[in-house]
Amino acid sequence: MDKLDKMSASLAKNLPVEAKEKTLKNSLSPEEIEIKDDYEFSRKTYKELITTGTKSLDTLAELARESEHPRAFEVLSKAIKDIGDVTDKLMALQKNKKDLEPEERRRHGDRTVNNNLFVGSTTELQRLLARSAPEKKVIDVDIKE
Repeated sequence: MDKLDKMSASLAKNLPVEAKEKTLKNSLSPEEIEIKDDYEFSRKTYKELITTGTKSLDTLAELARESEHPRAFEVLSKAIKDIGDVTDKLMALQKNKKDLEPEERRRHGDRTVNNNLFVGSTTELQRLLARSAPEKKVIDVDIKE
């Protein structure tokens, strides 16, 4: 069991996804945890409904073709409409989740990164750097062709 314990400890250290998940859960308020749990439950339920409805469409379509009864086609079209409605609800749920998130959490992921690019020779770069640190010397080389 000693090797198994060592392997488990090593895996626990090297799996950052779980660590991030735990850290995220610890940093949330009880209200935010409840919102997150409700969102995950609703999303899972909607996905299961869509999956079940999609699987049942094949059976309903086959039944409607074989019976050629108008009621069977009506039930099939209603099932298609219901699956579309549940899909719309799933997308609305995603939008509502963004509305429920606190403002600082939404901004946290939208950080702006400004990268600076220097266009010029190395001598010009050294002179630019020398202005900020005058104690450094500039190496000036003339290129002869």
